[in-house]
Amino acid sequence: MDKKKILEDGLLEQYLLGELDDKTLQMVEIAIAGDSDLRAHFDLLEADFERIAFENAVDPPLSVRQGLETQVSEMNEEKHLRSLSNSRPNTSFWFAASIAALMAFGAAWIYNQWRASEENLKTLETQTAALQERLSKLEENYEETNNRYQQINNPNVVPLVLVGNSKSPSSRATAYVNHQTKEVILNTKGLSALDEEHTYQMWADVAGEMINMGVLSNNRDYVLLRYIEDAESLNITIEPVGGNDHPTVENLISNVVL
Repeated sequence: MDKKKILEDGLLEQYLLGELDDKTLQMVEIAIAGDSDLRAHFDLLEADFERIAFENAVDPPLSVRQGLETQVSEMNEEKHLRSLSNSRPNTSFWFAASIAALMAFGAAWIYNQWRASEENLKTLETQTAALQERLSKLEENYEETNNRYQQINNPNVVPLVLVGNSKSPSSRATAYVNHQTKEVILNTKGLSALDEEHTYQMWADVAGEMINMGVLSNNRDYVLLRYIEDAESLNITIEPVGGNDHPTVENLISNVVL
């Protein structure tokens, strides 16, 4: 088994805790026996656990105590020694039990801390990626807004105000027309909100013919529209979502003469 994987996956800690399956346990033991660096790392880890146990000796849990008592009793019976139950409490027994308990608890704590650090790192990476994406969006929006600002403040731009009629008296929009660069930008912020089934659409009147300039997006303040040569007026109508191929004249809400 690869040394790097053993260290990164915390297999040495799990080995000390007895949490490995038989197959993985054998692979780890073989790796420890065949790699001096890995063996040194394992010995250091084991020594740390023992040091923690000596420094913080406590009474072991009842289950640990009972398990050790059973093992000691069986060993004594095989050697024909007298039972521990008839003798006074063995100080070394309590010390050994405390070491065993603290080694287990200490290893579990270290392992859990390592796992928590892994999760915290993943969370931090996710949050960082989200912040970077948000920053990119802000930069894109800033660049687009700055470009629009430069366009509408060009000395060659003619601003035209379109005021809503009786069908939409509170509506107001400003068209910025540059005949040199052949650009039309409309500020739609002042248009009244529509329901989800309708949208605004801009038209240019050329010799009595209404030519589509584009649909006005409801979620953007500035919309770049199609420039129409020889337009005599600009007109805004209310159309079904997606726009129309011809204007609904009865839904005309504003127009301005060029």
